[in-house]
Amino acid sequence: MKIKDIKILADTKYLKLYNAEYTNKNGDTRNWSIASRKDLSTLKNKFFNKAKDEIDAVIIVATHVEENKLVIIKQFRVPINDYVYELPAGLIDKGEDFKTTVKRELKEETGLDLIEIDYSSTKSKAYVSTGMTDESVALVYCTCSGKISKEYLEPDEDIEVMLLTKEEAKELIKSEDNIDVKALLAIQKFIQ
Repeated sequence: MKIKDIKILADTKYLKLYNAEYTNKNGDTRNWSIASRKDLSTLKNKFFNKAKDEIDAVIIVATHVEENKLVIIKQFRVPINDYVYELPAGLIDKGEDFKTTVKRELKEETGLDLIEIDYSSTKSKAYVSTGMTDESVALVYCTCSGKISKEYLEPDEDIEVMLLTKEEAKELIKSEDNIDVKALLAIQKFIQ
């Protein structure tokens, strides 16, 4: 399989949609839609020149040290027109490393302060949904402290922060509430 060409279908501030023309294993020309956070030149450089693929975002699996609880957020998400349980997360700003992004996003979304990253459990690059997007993230395990606050939220963020005990985490998994798959996996690991 080989990608032959990439064209822009839609270009917005945070997300782009591309058409990738490729040849399948039978030699037939096909098209695939790709959602990406990368601009066209970065994407072409990645596909055709084998340039290094930088991560787009961080997903934060934080344990509050004083409470010994998992940090979870419940956030309104436009694509599902509902609230969903998630982990704190955010895009990496230009020039930032993932540690700086973790510190900034944890504070912004929860009001909590980063103490330490557990690099032995952290995965510095993982893909989110490869059938649809090239988005990659750092899945960061860390500890935090402080008090929950909504003071740092951006106007488009409607977030409720929760510190879950293992029992509360078990109940959330049993519920019919909307839950992001990354949060589900982190909660399952937390309650083991």
